[in-house]
Amino acid sequence: MNPYLGGVLLGLVLILAFWVSGRGLGASGAVKSAVVAGVDLVAPGHAENTAYYKDYHESHPSPLKSWLVLEMLGVLVGGFLSGAIAGRLKFRVEKSPKITNKTRIIFAVIGGIFFGFGSQLGRGCTSGSALTGMAVLSLSGFLSMAAIFGTAFALAYFARKLWI
Repeated sequence: MNPYLGGVLLGLVLILAFWVSGRGLGASGAVKSAVVAGVDLVAPGHAENTAYYKDYHESHPSPLKSWLVLEMLGVLVGGFLSGAIAGRLKFRVEKSPKITNKTRIIFAVIGGIFFGFGSQLGRGCTSGSALTGMAVLSLSGFLSMAAIFGTAFALAYFARKLWI
């Protein structure tokens, strides 16, 4: 997709999210809801005796009924349908020919862990802190976006062999 068109569409989705739900976009809250529900399912005693889970349940009685969980399900289903309709739905590992599938998957998992940890430290993912913050003209939103792209630019040289 043309990146300018994609940016305009993302902006329209963000406006629609504010109009429908009264708040912007974000993904890390959905992951948190899924983790809390998973801990409840696997180790209910631990969830009952841990302050973090008790506090979360007080403000979110049904974690999987959160609108963020529905948003992320929509993103997954929408991405799958988009790939299927455009003929790009292929189950393969995209990587440089210089590395193995195993190396690419390991680095993807490590990157995902860093992203998840960082989104908890930053109290939101890139969508929540940067895009939504910038949409409401928050200084922290602009600083988040600068930090995200600045860090990516600084580290791209070192990680480039994973893709090219």
